[in-house]
Amino acid sequence: MIAPFRADHVGSFLRPQRLKEAREKKDRGELSAADLRAVEDECIREVVAMQESVGLQSISDGEFRRTSFHMDFLLKLEGVTTGQVRFATGATTTTRGTIPQILTEKKLKRVSGIATDEFKYLKSVTKRTPKITMPSPSMLHFRGGRDAVDRTAYPDMDAFYADLVRIWKEEIAELGALGCRYVQLDDTNLAYLCDPSHRARAKDRGEDPDALTHLYAKLITQVYSGRPGDMAATIHLCRGNFQSTWMAEGGYDPVAEIMFQETDIDGFFLEYDDERSGGFAPLRFLPKGNKRVVLGLISSKKGALESESLLKSRIDEASKFVPLDQLCLSPQCGFSSTVHGNKLTIDEEKRKLELLVKVASDVWGTAA
Repeated sequence: MIAPFRADHVGSFLRPQRLKEAREKKDRGELSAADLRAVEDECIREVVAMQESVGLQSISDGEFRRTSFHMDFLLKLEGVTTGQVRFATGATTTTRGTIPQILTEKKLKRVSGIATDEFKYLKSVTKRTPKITMPSPSMLHFRGGRDAVDRTAYPDMDAFYADLVRIWKEEIAELGALGCRYVQLDDTNLAYLCDPSHRARAKDRGEDPDALTHLYAKLITQVYSGRPGDMAATIHLCRGNFQSTWMAEGGYDPVAEIMFQETDIDGFFLEYDDERSGGFAPLRFLPKGNKRVVLGLISSKKGALESESLLKSRIDEASKFVPLDQLCLSPQCGFSSTVHGNKLTIDEEKRKLELLVKVASDVWGTAA
């Protein structure tokens, strides 16, 4: 296994202002799709060069062709639409707004490649390991459960889950045929199932939180089955990351044993940037061997730089529950899960990555 790397990252980066402006012009009909793509291409080349310059081995396109880490992908599936639901984040008791309610209104179909064009361009502009991110299949289920899936299209939920697996496997197979060897699924829902309030909401919808954890672990394993033998399969758990806010809290204790024991993948990117994520004890369920936990100890939500000594001491603390050789380091989430970005600057983002590479090199002797 090559990836995850000792110094790794979740995938999204802050969008340059000219890219935001170009997208806004495109939305107003003032810029063609071809002209927007030219701006995207230029900005992607720059963010790739930045990643390489700080010493990263895994290289993403910053998700610069997307407005959201998940919605652009999901809405390219035939049969998917959206509604709106209210939410209150945990950032403050007064932060409120709406988030998309993802709905399946008819039978699901992948009509063409989704992240494939993103990968082809990324592969053409880096000699290092191009990494592709995509939402987990659970993103089409958790927020609405059974009520978010049309009963006429899917009277049997097993057929719905089978279609999810088929679609994701098709996408991963095509990426593999194009040469992709590093894929990361982004899953908020296993992290939300760590939060007592979200577990209670799931029960209110008639769902068993533990059964959901088993189900999502099974889906993730199935979508990666059949991948090329040298493709790194990973997942990132997130408690919310919109403009530096968050939507869930709680340690990994409720999901750790199921997640680590039943999910057959190579790496788990876990948030550990503050007390909302709990302690390292749940890492004891990680099987001995080649699976790795990527400790998200560096915050992508704020610009203040972490202490090298504190990061190293926390890695040492985690190594009491899982061998150091099975650990890596990363920011806790992407820097820009949506086009809006988190509340820090591009310069601060770069300094975080430089810190990441230095600490990883000090601890493991290499950032790779």
